[in-house]
Amino acid sequence: MTSDLPDMRASDAERDRIAERLRDAVAEGRLDMDEFEERLDAAYKARTRGELEPLVRDLPAPGGAPAPLAAPPAPATGTADYARRTGHPPTSKGAFAFWSGFGRKGTWTVARRFTAVVLQGGGEIDLRDADFEDRDTVIRCFTLMGGIQVTVPPDMHVDVRGFGFMGGFGEAGSGGDPDDIAPGSPRVIVTGFALMGGVGVERKLRRADKQRLKEARRRERLDKREGGGARGELE
Repeated sequence: MTSDLPDMRASDAERDRIAERLRDAVAEGRLDMDEFEERLDAAYKARTRGELEPLVRDLPAPGGAPAPLAAPPAPATGTADYARRTGHPPTSKGAFAFWSGFGRKGTWTVARRFTAVVLQGGGEIDLRDADFEDRDTVIRCFTLMGGIQVTVPPDMHVDVRGFGFMGGFGEAGSGGDPDDIAPGSPRVIVTGFALMGGVGVERKLRRADKQRLKEARRRERLDKREGGGARGELE
């Protein structure tokens, strides 16, 4: 796409080409996820070519620079991703909340032994974007009249061993089957005790994975729409 006719209406194919360049850029590390999502949203809302061009103006033209990946962008799960995210110095070894709450989420490094204690409060431990000190990780959760929510991606190996008294300690959400576990996944054990409270382990997709699914569904809808229009013209 060039700067010629910037006021000309953009087509769905042109929007998709811009979206593909943005996906390549985030895979190469040229954009972070926030920038990618912001530009991607603007690309699909753009009405003219002039609105599309600034979204990729600071990115290499297709074929203009060698991409560090020889294949299409790797998914957020898998051996290479977990290998990169394992073996880092821990940024947190524990958490405590008394009549309050704590949160460990986003980009952080969990210690090989992490202990969380909650007394009449709440806590959140999100491992979806976390790095790991060691591939074998034990998370110990203890609650008294409180709750701790542990969130993990569907492809992570997690073993829940804790128990509750007048409370609950368990896992919910899809995933966790042997076929779902990514090679190289950390082996996480969630153990501990909940008294008159609860510890929940829930599997949820990462934000990047949700974005990929959203994009796939959108492309599928566009394909169906274009296919329907083509059949109508033939009739």
